[in-house]
Amino acid sequence: TTILSTVVSFSVKCYEQIYYFIADGKTFKKPRRPYEKERLDAELKLVGEYGLRCKRELWRVQYALSRIRNNARHLLTLDEKNPRRIFEGEALLRRMNRYGLLADGQNKLDYVLALTVENFLARRLQTLVFKAGMAKSIHHARVLIRQRHIRVGRQIVNIPSFMVRVESEKHIDFSLTSPFGGGPPGRVKRKNQKKASGGGGDGEEEDEE
Repeated sequence: TTILSTVVSFSVKCYEQIYYFIADGKTFKKPRRPYEKERLDAELKLVGEYGLRCKRELWRVQYALSRIRNNARHLLTLDEKNPRRIFEGEALLRRMNRYGLLADGQNKLDYVLALTVENFLARRLQTLVFKAGMAKSIHHARVLIRQRHIRVGRQIVNIPSFMVRVESEKHIDFSLTSPFGGGPPGRVKRKNQKKASGGGGDGEEEDEE
């Protein structure tokens, strides 16, 4: 009976810990010093340069980068012939190469420690759409993505922070249902065509972009 109660108690504690992790799992971490001038200036520059909606998006990238670097740092403490270091290290490097964060020749964990936030922000769909010349500005790229004008391959993606793989970068294009991709004209253009043909129109004017 004592052994059974101990097992049940241990199972309940494990379940509570798992539930707590799922319910309150962190995706970002706030700065310890909220009013540090140098950090505030650097964050403001990155938010404007990459068209982020708020600093929370930047904190998410910083948190993901810190976890990846901590994992690489832990693997470097193991022996080079350790099976765990070989297996997990190669998997981590393949993932970094797949998303264009590391070049093909950078096949060591030391290169993972040298990654910066800019490396991750440069692989976001919003950044790549702007660099491809599909948008007038980095903020316009975000609007196009949110309004479902952009697709990656056959899939429409409306998440600006979507991380694009190297092999998928060449498949970024306008959606087939978008007016920018040869689809039917938007509401404003239809209204203008109706006016030009003498039909008039009483709809509310809004820019498609």
